[in-house]
Amino acid sequence: MNIDYPPEAETLRAEVREFLARELPDGWAGLGTLDSDEARKFTAWWRGRLAETGYIAPSWPTEYGGAGLSKLGQVVLAEEFAKAGVPPYGLNDNFSIKMIGNLLLRFGTEEQKQHFLPRIVHGDDTWCQGFSEPGAGSDLAGLRTRAHLVDGEWIIDGQKIWTSDARTANWIFLLVRTDPDATRHRGITMLLVPMDQPGITIRPITMMTGGSNFNEVFFDGARTAAANVVIGPEQGWQAAMALLGLERGDEVATNPIFFRAEVDRLIDLARERGLAEDQLVRDQLVRAYTRVEIMRYLGLRTLTGWLKGEVPGRDASISKLYWSEHHRETTDLAVGLLGADALAPTGRSPIRHYRADDPGAPNSSASWTETWMAAISGTIYAGTSQVQRNILAESVLGLPREPRPQ
Repeated sequence: MNIDYPPEAETLRAEVREFLARELPDGWAGLGTLDSDEARKFTAWWRGRLAETGYIAPSWPTEYGGAGLSKLGQVVLAEEFAKAGVPPYGLNDNFSIKMIGNLLLRFGTEEQKQHFLPRIVHGDDTWCQGFSEPGAGSDLAGLRTRAHLVDGEWIIDGQKIWTSDARTANWIFLLVRTDPDATRHRGITMLLVPMDQPGITIRPITMMTGGSNFNEVFFDGARTAAANVVIGPEQGWQAAMALLGLERGDEVATNPIFFRAEVDRLIDLARERGLAEDQLVRDQLVRAYTRVEIMRYLGLRTLTGWLKGEVPGRDASISKLYWSEHHRETTDLAVGLLGADALAPTGRSPIRHYRADDPGAPNSSASWTETWMAAISGTIYAGTSQVQRNILAESVLGLPREPRPQ
């Protein structure tokens, strides 16, 4: 593993700094310093600039609207954006770029790439993910939503749940069962389905934070073209596992940048609360800082593999387990520092949910308590911590498989 950046990475770093100095308003102090409405307006404008330069999808080829950078260049970009307090993506780009976009880039047909990728870059299409069902969450292979081909179209019936951004997305990448007689993992297909059609109904789910980003999605004769299949019919499990690996692989190298900013805010919070000299608090702050450093070195190891042409494997599961547990512990500490103030949150809420709030964000009780509540979900979605431990125990440590109920 090499922890030194090569000269070409530092050349790119200088170019990115020049871009930021040229584009950002005078006196810019970071997205976190804006109120929610201002932050959303800035993010929409900023996303447009990133689309124009290709920086919104930095490692995608320029022919599909990306910047044509290496994975190392993508990490350099993320580092400099974090230092400047600007987001690397728009509000809905996690599913569009990091997930389905990266999957199509690697496994899509040329027709799919030419059609979908430029539209994702320019924000013409936004996506959501249709995996989990009421009876198929961690046991995803138990899904029951079905599709069958009729006159060149897939006809879809069933239900998905916990679908983030379903009300704002106009496409969904969807796991369905297309061969009911095949074994659980072999009869699944991934379809690309337009959301704006009569056969789809969306019902929001209110979270304990008061938001309703999650949704139930019902399919009653919904349709999509026969060609809107990823990899191929009955290859959906392969597509889903590849998608999760690509998403987590991206995060292994970039997550430490954002979680380091969160730890810096946590240290500021301890100072503001007059607890920075408390020995127990200092011990917990050191542990949080150390966990982020471990994340950083794990990311560098993954990045080294990327540069050798390797696809992230076990590091992706290690990273998902590690960052989600770290985030929960870090926000637990923040709520402990707030004390009784956490029971009646005030001040600005987080601009983005699920992960750390933006650099420069005020240490309001609302910012931390809402992030704390969302952090709990990080140990559940995209594979629970228990599932990740089983994967690592069986595939890395060689332990026997956990008994599965018949």
